Amino acid sequence: MRKKEMKLIITFHTTADAMAMEKACKEQNVPGRIIPVPRAISAGCGLSWCANLNERDQIKAMMEKNGIQEENMHECLV
Repeated sequence: MRKKEMKLIITFHTTADAMAMEKACKEQNVPGRIIPVPRAISAGCGLSWCANLNERDQIKAMMEKNGIQEENMHECLV
């Protein structure tokens, strides 16, 4: 079993927002990956972006630049 770590979890209102996030991150080499929303979090579309906590500023800047709107940002054991 994999050891759980604290991660940055970004949730979205719609699946389209989550997919736009994945596309923008891949194009700009921003670290992270799409995962199902962890059970501890309630969110709109069921998909979230998971990344290391220390990448929060880089991710927020990329989202603002690309007009991607998050529902919320969480710190969660994943």
